[in-house]
Amino acid sequence: MGIWILNASLAAGGNEVTKKHVFANGERIEQIVDAGEALPDTAGHTVIDAQGKLLAPGLIDMHVHLREPGFEYKEDIASGARSAARGGFTTIACMPNTRPVIDTVETVQYVLNKAQTEGIVRVLPYGCITKNELGRELTDFDALKEAGVIGYTDDGVGVQSAQMMKDAMAKAASIGMPIIAHCEDNTLVEGAAVSEGAFARKHGLKGIPNESEAIHVGRDILLAEATGVHYHVCHVSTEQSVRLIRQAKQIGIKVTAEVCPHHLLLSDEDIPGMDANWKMNPPLRTPLDVQACIEGLVDGTIDIVVTDHAPHSEEEKARGMQLAPFGIVGFETAFPLLYTKFVATGQWTLEFLLDKMTKLPAQVFGLPWGTIEVGKAADLTLIDLETEKKVNPAEFLSKGRNTPFTGWSLKGWPTLTIVGGNVVWSE
Repeated sequence: MGIWILNASLAAGGNEVTKKHVFANGERIEQIVDAGEALPDTAGHTVIDAQGKLLAPGLIDMHVHLREPGFEYKEDIASGARSAARGGFTTIACMPNTRPVIDTVETVQYVLNKAQTEGIVRVLPYGCITKNELGRELTDFDALKEAGVIGYTDDGVGVQSAQMMKDAMAKAASIGMPIIAHCEDNTLVEGAAVSEGAFARKHGLKGIPNESEAIHVGRDILLAEATGVHYHVCHVSTEQSVRLIRQAKQIGIKVTAEVCPHHLLLSDEDIPGMDANWKMNPPLRTPLDVQACIEGLVDGTIDIVVTDHAPHSEEEKARGMQLAPFGIVGFETAFPLLYTKFVATGQWTLEFLLDKMTKLPAQVFGLPWGTIEVGKAADLTLIDLETEKKVNPAEFLSKGRNTPFTGWSLKGWPTLTIVGGNVVWSE
């Protein structure tokens, strides 16, 4: 038995949509027919009337924190996968800064097995660059690749040694794997909770300077040029980083980059007070940096959008701006935020936003998903572009409630998510 999705709107270029009936049989899309033609024979199949809602490829998030193993009170693979599905995501890539970190074959297998049995979306693990993310000794890249990781990162901490990073890049390049870098110079950030800017000055806080990120971006671009590795920059947040990545691409260095919704929508001037739901790493920067990230995404300097979904417990976030951990949740608000603020206002086309969250992440990481085509995987998301709702963290399927977007009125809410031909979440 397959699934017929009738009367769906598919993006057809720019803001244009075309009405289609789509048939998923098993894990693949088998038919796409014009809605204006005679109704297909749906006997014996599940029928979903999309009623003109947008049918998008399943969203792909290449930077998430599922917290398992070790921090299951914040999130686990099951709750994170449910939250992702509700946000319209069908494929997510989880960072290795768990406890234990994902630096052994056994831990990779643990995550993949858990995802297979409890996760309702596709879960792709990253492996650590260095053992225990301590920056002292490389992990066994070959064994981790064989176990199923899709790249190497010490996300959560920057690799402080240039020699260690160069060795990692050379090894990754030799086996055709990417290095995904959290860019942060520890000597510039110790003891700081927010960006070096208006909010820090107002509240007498030590600030995290833009250079702390950009120094590593510049260093790593030179190392990527020397080694030929595919180098991917995590959660870009500064004008300087955007400038360096743009220059690197112009001279042909194999660098790609990502940005999060919060770094496109919020600056340090928006932080209302000492509420740690506004504390993330990288921190919220200046309005100039926000504009640079937007321009970088638009001109292709920044390739993709990710959430950096980072759940924490309410007790942890209640410790205040200085003591609370960095991070906000992102799965369930990402598409509505960007659709409402950029597409509904006419700044971006619908096709542009969808590409940055589906087709392009798949292309950057060589994944077989991200499009709606006959013969391709039936990973699909139905999205209501009209109904306006307020962000209510109490309704999140994630264990995390830590968001700065509480109360925002948004459109573009996913209503149905299909992974491999199976409905995994429905409103």
